[in-house]
Amino acid sequence: MDHYLTRAIETALGWHGVDGLGAAFARGTMPDPGLCTRMLTPAGLLDILMRRSLSPPQFRCFQNGQELHPDAYLTQLVTRRSQVLPMVNMDRLNQFMQSGCSVVLDALDSFDATMEVACRALQWWSREIVQVNTYLTTQDADGFDLHWDDHDVIIVQIGGEKSWEVRGTSRPVPMYRDAAPNSVAPEHIVWSGTMRPGDVMHIPRGYWHHATRTNCGAGYSLHMTFGFVRRTGVDWMSWVADRSRERELFRHDLSRPDLSQPTGIHDRAREEEQLAAGMTQLLAEYPISAYLAAREQQRQPPRHVATGGVFGPAQAAACISDFPPHIQTHDHGVDVVAAGKRITFATAAEPVLRLLLSGHPVELATATAATGIDADVVAQTLITEGVCAEMTDALSSGYTGMIPTGACSNTP
Repeated sequence: MDHYLTRAIETALGWHGVDGLGAAFARGTMPDPGLCTRMLTPAGLLDILMRRSLSPPQFRCFQNGQELHPDAYLTQLVTRRSQVLPMVNMDRLNQFMQSGCSVVLDALDSFDATMEVACRALQWWSREIVQVNTYLTTQDADGFDLHWDDHDVIIVQIGGEKSWEVRGTSRPVPMYRDAAPNSVAPEHIVWSGTMRPGDVMHIPRGYWHHATRTNCGAGYSLHMTFGFVRRTGVDWMSWVADRSRERELFRHDLSRPDLSQPTGIHDRAREEEQLAAGMTQLLAEYPISAYLAAREQQRQPPRHVATGGVFGPAQAAACISDFPPHIQTHDHGVDVVAAGKRITFATAAEPVLRLLLSGHPVELATATAATGIDADVVAQTLITEGVCAEMTDALSSGYTGMIPTGACSNTP
């Protein structure tokens, strides 16, 4: 999937591909800052907050460095049928913004089509799960205290200005669930300065950082933080351990021999030797490549609109799998492996499959004309299996102005 955000990030950070992710701190500026307002504006964020039922921890508000109680900014809306919905009290939120506050909305991609598509593009690019959190800070409000994240982040400054301080690590590659605490920040400052619209910054896992508008005066800052939760050796070992359930050897109870007797010591040694040999065999049969492939191919389809043709046949479709589908050709046809499915098509379907699985919106009539293959039939199978979704107006808007113009793109 070719997306302007991934292009802009690579250009700003001087990267060629994804190899820089997690490697070192990097900072730069997008060649086209206008991309920022195409993704989100402060008014657009407030509109999202106003129209959805939200509650902590997904939505939070901070003032004077402290998280406010939800009652300070949420209202319990009671519907005619006595359903209680937490809704943002926009009048109170406006008062907090006037005096200075920080508003945090996690997982904006679950609410907004543009961010959904952007995160999907970054997932196809990085081969990692991506979530975008949004931060709006007004006046001279402070941000979070100096802290570190357990995942790599790419920060895009959308509007306004914010001052940052970034330090290095105090523990190599710390984890959320770790063997030792990581609570003391290093003294060395890697970078400090101001982020302005179009600026991009990459902070690897474990780097301490702090952002604030203190002493900035009137104004605001709006930035997005794209989080990349990468896989570790611990994840691979956990996955292999789960595979051990398939082997009878590992399902037996561990024995408790009498270790005061020679026979007991011998029995324990034999048991440990058998289990160690079994684990060595598992590691050989399930290498890292198998783990990463299974993680991509077995991930279930994301949420999407499915009409089942109730409102007529789909006119356009786009691939919505979290990772690029694997297209495998063989003597008997073409296999598509994605979204937890393996689907076999006739060999002749390959050209239209590659269009439909490109990650871009595809007009089915255009695809049929371009390939000579009935795209409606192929697309319907992919839609039914959750690999593709039929285009809605909202989903279409998520691609508009964010992907290159092409024969099968909806971009004007």
